[in-house]
Amino acid sequence: MANGGIWDPTALPTRPGLYLNFVEAAASQIKGGARGIVAIPLKTYGTNATAKTFYTIENEKQAIDTFGGANIQSIKFALQGGAKEVLVYTLPEIDGTTVTEDAAYAEAFEAFDARPFNVFVFDGEVPSQLDEAFAWVKRNRDEGKHFLLVIGGSDADDADPAVGNTRSTTYKDDYVVNLIVGVKTGGTAYNSAKYAPYVAGLIAGTAINRSITYAQVPVDDVSKRLTNSQVKTALAAGSLVLVHDGEKVKVEQGLVTSGKKIRVIRARQAIATDITKTAADAYIGKIDNNPDGQAALISAIKAYLERLEDANVLMGPVVTLDPEFESVGDSVYLLISFAHVDSIERIFLTINV
Repeated sequence: MANGGIWDPTALPTRPGLYLNFVEAAASQIKGGARGIVAIPLKTYGTNATAKTFYTIENEKQAIDTFGGANIQSIKFALQGGAKEVLVYTLPEIDGTTVTEDAAYAEAFEAFDARPFNVFVFDGEVPSQLDEAFAWVKRNRDEGKHFLLVIGGSDADDADPAVGNTRSTTYKDDYVVNLIVGVKTGGTAYNSAKYAPYVAGLIAGTAINRSITYAQVPVDDVSKRLTNSQVKTALAAGSLVLVHDGEKVKVEQGLVTSGKKIRVIRARQAIATDITKTAADAYIGKIDNNPDGQAALISAIKAYLERLEDANVLMGPVVTLDPEFESVGDSVYLLISFAHVDSIERIFLTINV
């Protein structure tokens, strides 16, 4: 995997790589590329699977054959949501002594570090692991790996939206999505933690120039219908809310816990990932750091951004050498700017009669 991440001009990294420093301005936000892989650490599985092993699952039959039909609800939800594939890691058996829950998940996080994916979600409720997962997401971002974490809560949590909103505040971050409402479908209830894999699949399977706001969810009802006031409070807290509009269940608004749009954050993650990979594949160690080589790199990155512009992901991309730093030796400093394209989510009508 290409080395990258956040760089500090007072402590420059030493490993070869293209280091991106995203400076967010009020007038622009960064957007880019379509994604589709959901990562899940699986708690239980049949005898056909081996502990501490990765499996790539593309359909329900494959999941049943590999893990057994009773163990794949989270995988099914992720696929139903729209994930192209599910990257499954089989957790070791947790007995509390030889293998503790903390140790099992710590090992899983480390294993996932070396695998590419776009959205991470747990296999049901793991309240004691949320702090560790939150720190893990932030560490990966600092090291140049970008993905979203989708979390949820228990039945008791879902009964009181204030509890879910507190979880959003606790894990406030651009890379975290917090579902606070469970669902009922086919006579079965699933709390928000158990239904979070569907949301993860929905996010992963939605094109990067589209929003999940008002996306219809194929269930009969939500576990708790929130009032208008409760919905507004939840959105202000950065919570992801499912609502029943009288006919269907839908996502009220696609938000991360920082209050920003999922569409915007996924695009930023794609820009960081794609530009780094492109540079590693075709440029790092392969071209001279002189005006011609720098121009080639700038041209390639701008061409990538212009393709995103054509797809209505961003507008007005500009790529230049960063005037704040001198691009000499083995280091090149680029300044990238553009405006994001958001979805229309609020329509205000003035009707004159």
